[in-house]
Amino acid sequence: MAGTIKLSVKMSGGVANVKSLVLHPMETGSRTDPDSGNIVPAQHITQMIFTHNGRQVMVANFSTAVSRDPFFGFSFEGASPGDTLKVSWVDNTGATDEFETQLT
Repeated sequence: MAGTIKLSVKMSGGVANVKSLVLHPMETGSRTDPDSGNIVPAQHITQMIFTHNGRQVMVANFSTAVSRDPFFGFSFEGASPGDTLKVSWVDNTGATDEFETQLT
């Protein structure tokens, strides 16, 4: 599932305000496909990890109670222009994606 992460970072006085959007179906495993009548298998993000210059600044653990294409935002201190921010996720099926950007 490459290319699923959209990331926006706004800097203000050493504080990075991070907003992320992940394109993911977030299926709970309890929905029935209206065409086939079969249960749609569970497929949901279980963890997102944000690292700033190689140091974890946020770890978010998710379950089935998160909607499709989850939006996640947070802030952290100690950011400077030129630093790197990396976000990665893994879901319950083992699918993963990651995205890295340089702060401006």
